[in-house]
Amino acid sequence: MKKFNYVVLLLLSLSWISIHAQFNAEETDFYENQYKNLRIGFSKTTSIVFPYAIKSVDIGSAEILVQKAKALENILLVKALKEHFYQTNLTTVTADGRLYIFVLNYDELRPDLHVKADNAVAINKEILFTTTNENEKKIEQMATLALSKKSKVGGIKRSKYQIGLQINGIFIDGDVMYFRVVFENNSSISYEIDQLRFFIRDQKKSKRTASQEIEILPLYTSAKSTVLPENSAVVKVFALEKFTIPEKKYLTLEMIEKKGGRHVELNLNNNRLSQILPIGDQL
Repeated sequence: MKKFNYVVLLLLSLSWISIHAQFNAEETDFYENQYKNLRIGFSKTTSIVFPYAIKSVDIGSAEILVQKAKALENILLVKALKEHFYQTNLTTVTADGRLYIFVLNYDELRPDLHVKADNAVAINKEILFTTTNENEKKIEQMATLALSKKSKVGGIKRSKYQIGLQINGIFIDGDVMYFRVVFENNSSISYEIDQLRFFIRDQKKSKRTASQEIEILPLYTSAKSTVLPENSAVVKVFALEKFTIPEKKYLTLEMIEKKGGRHVELNLNNNRLSQILPIGDQL
């Protein structure tokens, strides 16, 4: 009888292990089928090509750097800002109203360098855009108006290595904000912009935990040139979807030099947004 009980218990245990393993396998398959896994490196850039223009991007960790490719609307560049980051995610919405979710894993030796997003699983959602193709022309017109406006704000300036960033105009029209930015190169060496990012982050960084960064991708930029000639000043207008800055956070405009070390950051708190002006409807 004892032997029989032992055999029964053994069979039940094996059955439980089999069922549990099958459940885990199904759960893993479901997870992998729902979200595309990407290997991201620190010294190499991953390019994700979407079938439609990118409308929105969100990253789950400040240890990841993302930006749209220069002059292109459907290619996203991704790389690790820190080696051996913890697994995180990347969420992207495209102009056709599809939501793409990627799981990012650190892999310096075998990163994915070229990924077609149409091979990933796209989640169809009823996504409503605050800006659509119908008013993109209006955004361009308003950006041109913001460029010529005489109204200015002062005191929002940062200079380093003879390279200056200054926001001298903040305007709004409906759900779009326009930032007029002056780029100054007071050195005798030309400056090529590699990365230019707008993001909201914590005012104070904890040494134990990474601060959360929320990147804001411009809807429109008035000038596509990335080169600041020596001893020159260039003015650009960036159209951003309307936002506010939470308490204890600020908006950062970060500019990184290509193949150089002259990096400049300009911070803007919520008090500065009180200087925002209606841009008006007269063109």
